[in-house]
Amino acid sequence: MAVLGSVGVATFVQAVPTKAEDAKPIAVGKLIPESKVFDLEGKETTTLKIAQAKPTVFIFYRGGWCPFCNRHLAELRKAESGLKELGYQIVALSPDLPVEIKKTLGKEELSYSIYSDSSAAAMKAFGVAFELDATTVSTYKNNYKIDIEKSSGQTHHILPVPSVFISDAKGTIKFVHSNPDYRERLTSEAVLEAAQSALGR
Repeated sequence: MAVLGSVGVATFVQAVPTKAEDAKPIAVGKLIPESKVFDLEGKETTTLKIAQAKPTVFIFYRGGWCPFCNRHLAELRKAESGLKELGYQIVALSPDLPVEIKKTLGKEELSYSIYSDSSAAAMKAFGVAFELDATTVSTYKNNYKIDIEKSSGQTHHILPVPSVFISDAKGTIKFVHSNPDYRERLTSEAVLEAAQSALGR
């Protein structure tokens, strides 16, 4: 689901669905939510404060344990220089704790900013949060050695639908892409094209 345009709608936090397909990302034209997130040193900031520094490409990913997410983060490096030339910053958001994010950074050699949303505040505010059922949590842990609670330090079992939000320097959302199929991701070329369109280029 991709949207490019301008629609003004008030921001509110939605109830967390139990299926990724039922998540409802906030719309183009809204202001980036002021949700608390933490940098790799544990320092608190907000998504709105980050967005109002410069035009921003926000990437929501499920965690460093997700191979599809890691490949997507690496893929986006192809667009990084082009995005920077346009004046953008790339900001990734994960439910992982900062210590887990550092492992991802080391493994993928990423140079852009990644913030921890372990409380799920940003996921909820952006409308991309969904809650894993107990069976899936157990299957992840027992069959695949993926411990969601250890990664996030929380017991809420909330993950984001992989999503891309592009905002201007005022923090207004200009583009939204969100796909409940975690195997399907927006290419670096598509992200760069959307970023250019958001600036009217």
